[in-house]
Amino acid sequence: MFKPHTYITRRDRLRENLSSGLVLLPGNEDSAMNYRANTYHFRQDSSFLYFFGPDQPGLAGLIDIDENRDSLFGDDASLDDIIWMGQRPTVKSLADRSGVDRSFPMAELDKVLEHAVSSGRKIHYLPPYRTDKTLRIQNWLGLHHHSEVSKKVSEELIRAVVKLRSVKSEEEIEEIEKAVDIAYEMHTTAMKMARPGVYEREIAGRIEGISLSHGNPVSFPVILSVEGQILHNHDHGNILKEGDLMVTDAGSETGLRYASDITRTVPVGGKFLPRQRIIYEIVLTALQEAIRSVRPGIPYRDVHLQSAAIIAGGLKEAGLMQGDIHEAVQLGAHALFFPHGIGHMMGLDVHDMEDLGEDFVGYDDEIKRSEQFGLAFLRMGRRLQKGFALTIEPGIYFIPALIDKWKSEKKFNGFINYSELESWKNFGGIRIEDDVLVTEYGSRLLGKPVPKTIEEIEEFML
Repeated sequence: MFKPHTYITRRDRLRENLSSGLVLLPGNEDSAMNYRANTYHFRQDSSFLYFFGPDQPGLAGLIDIDENRDSLFGDDASLDDIIWMGQRPTVKSLADRSGVDRSFPMAELDKVLEHAVSSGRKIHYLPPYRTDKTLRIQNWLGLHHHSEVSKKVSEELIRAVVKLRSVKSEEEIEEIEKAVDIAYEMHTTAMKMARPGVYEREIAGRIEGISLSHGNPVSFPVILSVEGQILHNHDHGNILKEGDLMVTDAGSETGLRYASDITRTVPVGGKFLPRQRIIYEIVLTALQEAIRSVRPGIPYRDVHLQSAAIIAGGLKEAGLMQGDIHEAVQLGAHALFFPHGIGHMMGLDVHDMEDLGEDFVGYDDEIKRSEQFGLAFLRMGRRLQKGFALTIEPGIYFIPALIDKWKSEKKFNGFINYSELESWKNFGGIRIEDDVLVTEYGSRLLGKPVPKTIEEIEEFML
């Protein structure tokens, strides 16, 4: 945990952004895999972590805006708990570390919330993303159906939390950089292992083990595949062979749960083939120009569209696109090859605050989400601010099913050279991703740089 002052300050700033009432922040519970005593690795709720800090199940925080006081609820470990799981900190000690001077057994929360409901007090809570949390909120507040829980979510609280969590403090940035440094070890290990005859699962298992060896889980299930045209490919059953490209999208969490998210695409055996070099250089240029473009005040949507234009221009030079490139991007023809957004917020979640709703995090009253294919998947479009931590991840993909569909519909015939594209359908995909911080006048890469130019990768893989 950070020092108590950090959590006190965060809760005080939250109060300043809310009108009145109580803020209910339930922590997560253990979740069973296949029977009750065999649980998944515990992951605490990120907003609870942000405002209170303790990383163990069975807790809830309550912030009283009107009376300016905070409370932590939970039950101390029983003797049975201690026998099986060992001694745990008392709820009182966790409250002290959170800068909270009031702690109570969990049963007291039922009484406090029952009284608040009967008194007509406003109770703010965030959208629950787990069924057990939905049921607890339903019971605490006397609601009759899960749909009522959804309807009564506090938009005022969502907006306040997004405002506070979006701008990272120095201590948060330090944590993210620790996570990127672990990702450096993961990705460079994957590069060294990318040899013909190796199973994808051997590499995926090794790099997840690196994260665990640092005491931390991966920040999301490892994406590692020679079928890079599948954007989130968690299947690791292929055997690597000469001529393949291996896409690895992976990151780690720190002990305080801050995340990294890095992607590299490397040639199996260590040497890019001529066609691979062409596509790789286009993606790398898009990444480098995007990093140079990031600064406070610029809409991230503009960074995305700039990357799309670079990709479309490069593909035109390669003979795969044609016509007016700016018109092609405006109409969305490039999305055949680049169907996702340029990046997203990151922090306590690898897709930071996505549980609160992407449109609250990545968009605002000025910039709304597009409905155009490809651009609609841009998670972050709003103007950037100093202190935002972001991913930048352009890519080019050859997705046979999508190519066949668009070709059969004669979609964007004026912009896509389908006859030339036919021989590229089995190419796969290339994505390159870095994590950056928006600074006062521009941006800087977070953490230790992972090799990414063709020269750096080929030299490193020797």
